Amino acid sequence: MARTIVIAPDSFKGTIGAAAAAAALATGWRTERPSDQVRLLPMADGGEGTVDAFAAAVPGARRMPVTVTGPEGTPVAASWVLLPPTADAPHGTGVVELANTSGIELLGTPPRLRAFDAHTRGFGEAIADALAHGVSRLVLGIGSSSSTDGGTGMLTALGARFTDAAGSPIADGARGLGPVSAADLSGLAPLPSHGATVLSDVTNPLLGERGAAAVFGPQKGASRSEVGELDAGLARLAALVDADPDAAGAGAAGGTGFGLLAWGATLVPGSAAVAELVGLDAAVGGASVVVTGEGSYDGQSAAGKVPAHVGAVAAAASVPVALVAGRITADADTSGFAATASLTELAGSSGAAMEDPARWLTEAGAVLARAFAVR
Repeated sequence: MARTIVIAPDSFKGTIGAAAAAAALATGWRTERPSDQVRLLPMADGGEGTVDAFAAAVPGARRMPVTVTGPEGTPVAASWVLLPPTADAPHGTGVVELANTSGIELLGTPPRLRAFDAHTRGFGEAIADALAHGVSRLVLGIGSSSSTDGGTGMLTALGARFTDAAGSPIADGARGLGPVSAADLSGLAPLPSHGATVLSDVTNPLLGERGAAAVFGPQKGASRSEVGELDAGLARLAALVDADPDAAGAGAAGGTGFGLLAWGATLVPGSAAVAELVGLDAAVGGASVVVTGEGSYDGQSAAGKVPAHVGAVAAAASVPVALVAGRITADADTSGFAATASLTELAGSSGAAMEDPARWLTEAGAVLARAFAVR
């Protein structure tokens, strides 16, 4: 008997996006169960692949190309997605992600880390493009950041002005936060009529031992001493801008969360908001089996990550759910999943899995289809 299978993974960070991962899993599933109806619902939590997920999951979504200033100061071909009009957004919703405009992936492989000079100007330029299109609402994904500029690059692109003691504009990136002495947000573009929702998978404050610099600075190339310098720069910014540096998520994306709070945006847990916007609950309610996944499923994955949220939705609907991950660590709790598949185990090593993720995701799809063949 034909069944409906919903495939709703996150991206496998650094190797394959959510939409491509879902397609590979579906290919594998169909080799074993060609009569099943497979629905692809790629997910995201605000990071890499957010735009792709909405483009693939929402009927009528349109990809809008835009060229922006990348985190190294060079032009980057990016895009945002225009979602169709709804009652809540009569002129459509613009989905913009930091990852494809100002993200760390844009610094190369391996990335040419620029702890003090990478910036978020391109993210702001893409937001400005969506505003110019006349959208009623913005959905902003802020994962996969390359910088620790407190969102100053983004805000500058939207009309803000940050200056040093001499009244000159500050440099792009965290380097400009050292001499910053004034912030003028009066020229900021207004929010769209139905506001801006920010998708984030972290709750860190802007400053301190759990702040943007201390927790995420080293990932962006900062040494221990440079972390202190970055934190001090963010503190100078916080003293000039009317936003709460202690708010949950203010430290997300190198402080871009703080900058968006200053603009008046609302920060929300990414995976839950994406699920609502793409209609996950309804899709799962009509499914026989749900498949979800991410790059690394570990002891922290239950805290707001995509597989945990998809699993909870499936459990509430009494639908069995399977997990696929690049790796599943020993401390991970997989008790809520009816079946699991590790790409590392299928490929024989993490290196082999990362070298050709589509191949091993296809294999994982087939493995799971066999596991559910008699259920």
